[in-house]
Amino acid sequence: MEKMLKTGTTTVGIKCKDGIVLAADRRATAGNLIVDKRAQKVHKLSDYFAVTIAGSVSEAQLLIKLIKAELKLKEMRTGKFPTAKEAANLLGGLLYSSIRRMSMMPAVAHFLMGARDKNGVHLYDLFPDGSVTEVPDYVSSGSGSVFAYGVFESQYSKEITVKEGIALATTAINAALQRDTYSGNGIEVAIVRHESVEKVEVRELKYSL
Repeated sequence: MEKMLKTGTTTVGIKCKDGIVLAADRRATAGNLIVDKRAQKVHKLSDYFAVTIAGSVSEAQLLIKLIKAELKLKEMRTGKFPTAKEAANLLGGLLYSSIRRMSMMPAVAHFLMGARDKNGVHLYDLFPDGSVTEVPDYVSSGSGSVFAYGVFESQYSKEITVKEGIALATTAINAALQRDTYSGNGIEVAIVRHESVEKVEVRELKYSL
């Protein structure tokens, strides 16, 4: 059962004038069954990168282990930290290989990446097919994303601060919790600033089934 878990989820990424906000709900499901109310869907890869996950839990967890190793190897080989674009392309390559791998149980994973380098902070959408898109404003993935986008379309501003971005991410995910039964049980948030990457909070949100 655990290998078949789907995150059927709502994850969001918001580009703010002073950083990137990544957030996700905490529910993991298998079909219509809620199997985990404390699922971790926001992961810190290093002091430079963080991601959210949506899709198959086992696939996402494996890819996180692989990308952490690839980033460390690249740092050791080159003697410098990978740029945001290099990190995103590395993960995109892993996704491309993963979805084309023959398997008795096909798995799909969708990542949002917040990254920092000498050129600033960056937000990427890494689709399950391996495509990599740098996002200039906001992005959402998972089954509740359509509800999150509705909030972003009406409330997002390019002048938004990280503090305001956390509030907006909370509003967007809470909107999804009201309508999407595969999302729920709270929110976790990470911030990518120009000088650091940190997970900042986990909280319960009001929702109805």
